[in-house]
Amino acid sequence: MVNMNTKRKSKRVNDVILQTAAVIIFFIIIIFSINLFFSGHYSPGGGFVGGLMTAAALVLLLLAFDSKTLATVLPFDYRKMTAFGLFIAILTALHSVLWDRPFLTHAYDKFDLPLLGEETLHTAIAFDLGVYLVVIGVTMTIIQTIGESE
Repeated sequence: MVNMNTKRKSKRVNDVILQTAAVIIFFIIIIFSINLFFSGHYSPGGGFVGGLMTAAALVLLLLAFDSKTLATVLPFDYRKMTAFGLFIAILTALHSVLWDRPFLTHAYDKFDLPLLGEETLHTAIAFDLGVYLVVIGVTMTIIQTIGESE
């Protein structure tokens, strides 16, 4: 017969290993998602893929810990995040109409930034930020809703 105290102790050890690995992997995934977000204008990536990677990192924390711990550490209302991201994306899209340009026409200019040198900044980054926030908000809302019902 298996001792119940032995099962509980091994469960806690497994949780510690999972939680420690999850925190380290979380930061690696976040850095990769930020890289995908910024490289999306010139190569595959952007707000959608970066948002999915960030949501995957948050889901990893959700699996390693629980929803209350995640809500304590990262107190975001994902529905408000979705609305704010949609607001940013719509404003960026309508910005061109206000300047009498075709819908979703983006502006850009070159800037000499310290440490980075000459960089091109686009209004498409603001649109991608809106998409990024919408994807994170919708994904996390769906996952938390599914998790609460089980």
